[in-house]
Amino acid sequence: MRLIFVFLKEKTIQFLHTDLESSTQATGSVIVVDVLRAFTTSAFALDRGALEILLVASIDEAFALREEYPELLLMGEVNGYPVEGFDLPNSPSVIRRQDLRGRRLVLRSTAGTQGVVRTVGASRLYVGSLCVASATARTVARDASDTLTFVNSGVRARGGGEEDVACSDFIASIIEGKPMNRALLENRVRRSGAARKFSAPDGSDFARADLELALDIDRFDFAMSVTREDELLVLRKV
Repeated sequence: MRLIFVFLKEKTIQFLHTDLESSTQATGSVIVVDVLRAFTTSAFALDRGALEILLVASIDEAFALREEYPELLLMGEVNGYPVEGFDLPNSPSVIRRQDLRGRRLVLRSTAGTQGVVRTVGASRLYVGSLCVASATARTVARDASDTLTFVNSGVRARGGGEEDVACSDFIASIIEGKPMNRALLENRVRRSGAARKFSAPDGSDFARADLELALDIDRFDFAMSVTREDELLVLRKV
């Protein structure tokens, strides 16, 4: 766990970086980061008109929600691969071609949504990726409590998640008023273990276009927050 202190106006913010396994310990303001791909895909879905996205941990939860609310569209993956019976994959290159105006979605992913579900101690909860990085930094800097924790959802004990750590560092650098060099940021993401999987043509499960869209830094000028409503975790634009 890395610790940074940031002085914002008259408020001192304590920055913490943690991983999926330790996310249950996060308190205060929390950003769950998933660059490849859950919270890049989520941003594209909201941009395409989705009203909200319900975040769940399991496939069974997703199907149960659709049983209760048949209008829901199910979106997501298991270990990166589409789920049989879901309407949409966890793929920004697919989602950007959809008309989602007025639709409510359910998202299940292997990393990002797990981080949100496990982060039960947050007073304010956000999700982040590079395509909403600056907007996220602005929103969190305005609303942050004394502690801001980045949950880098791709990080595991055996390695990985370098792209999420790079995104967290970038958001933190903006809040500090010393934005990271974007060429350096892009290089860190492209060299990550996860990014190396995304080399196939469009339409594949690991399309090169997904990586390029994930690297479209600040494409969108909105942040994404998560609130708990009637036991549901609801993601919306801020």
